[in-house]
Amino acid sequence: MHWLFLGTAILFETIGTTALQASQQFTRPGPSAIVVVSYALSFYLLSLTLRYMPVGVVYATWSGLGICFIAAIAYLVFGQRLDWPAVLGIAMIISGIVVIQLFSNTATH
Repeated sequence: MHWLFLGTAILFETIGTTALQASQQFTRPGPSAIVVVSYALSFYLLSLTLRYMPVGVVYATWSGLGICFIAAIAYLVFGQRLDWPAVLGIAMIISGIVVIQLFSNTATH
């Protein structure tokens, strides 16, 4: 169940960050409301995940996957391109998450 909490927290964080860009610095009420609600839900679900997993692993996974998803959305939706160093950095984030999940004893499986 904790993986469902974490996955949904990542989903809401991604929605909130996408809406943050669409809110145009909180000048558009609809996307601004989505930011607030999405982040509130994300942090609530993140707190539920912390009942089962250590904060370092949870936060690394939540923020790392959020970064990767937002970079993809920024490219697809907003036309924001990344250079090769940025792509390499994101690949390293994904690699770090994989290493934690596969080899760390602190990540609950």
